[in-house]
Amino acid sequence: MNAELEEYKDWITAGKIASDVREYSKEIIKPGVKLLDVANKIEDKIRELGAIPAFPVNLSSDNFAAHYTPSPDDETIIEKQILKVDVGVCYKGAIGDTAFTLDLSNQNSELIEASRKAVENAIKILKVGTTLGEIGKVIEDTIVNLGFQPIRNLSGHGLDLFQIHTKPSIPNYDNGDTTEIKKGMIFAIEPFATNGGGKIREGSHPNIYMQTNNRPIRDMITRKIFEEIKQFKQLPFSTRDLVAKFPLNQVKMALKRLMMANNIHEYPPLPEVSDGLVSQHEHTILMLDEPVVLTK
Repeated sequence: MNAELEEYKDWITAGKIASDVREYSKEIIKPGVKLLDVANKIEDKIRELGAIPAFPVNLSSDNFAAHYTPSPDDETIIEKQILKVDVGVCYKGAIGDTAFTLDLSNQNSELIEASRKAVENAIKILKVGTTLGEIGKVIEDTIVNLGFQPIRNLSGHGLDLFQIHTKPSIPNYDNGDTTEIKKGMIFAIEPFATNGGGKIREGSHPNIYMQTNNRPIRDMITRKIFEEIKQFKQLPFSTRDLVAKFPLNQVKMALKRLMMANNIHEYPPLPEVSDGLVSQHEHTILMLDEPVVLTK
């Protein structure tokens, strides 16, 4: 490893673990398997490799673009569907973020290819000085030329220590943003393609949360659960992360109270507005003189 890359060694490790876990997930996902079992195995693999989940693994099916993760009592069985797998790894604070889509239906290969090709083409044009709008244009053109629409109100994002979403926001369409990519930036390019209208809305039944404040709590059980939440260092978590120490009914009540106190924020699943099918691919990039794909 050269001296320049040595400075980013933790980011390189995080990206490698994320890549390894992504490939591992392809081995265990198949029709007939419980979604909950897949989620637990993926997150256990992250820990086994010496990191922690940067966020609960997203396992979003069909028309759901993102933010679906199983609850502790989820009985969903994987069937012949489109399944998006979004894996986040945190290693010594450095983040590796990568996603792919499996076509278990064997009927939507072109939709899968649209988002995969979009991230590939976006990486090809990267250099110091490339604008965000130029990245968005390549993503949009790639997806549209294959007969689909990019999801315009989802985007790629910057990454920082213990932060999974920072500036810049990297559009999935040509928004004209003239902000330039600079040397030393670390960011995720994350195209979503759909055969629907090209936007998402907020759904219901959230199972992903993140601490946003530290306001005092009166209820003793809620206080104990809040102390456990603080261990995530403001990284997102799910109810699955809490039920090892607390009964599910107590966790659900505590989350409601913490929401009312504005101590946590919820991230509900995100369906496509017209219930179109959605595919997703994502890589984490370190911009040096040339782009380094940390999650290849």
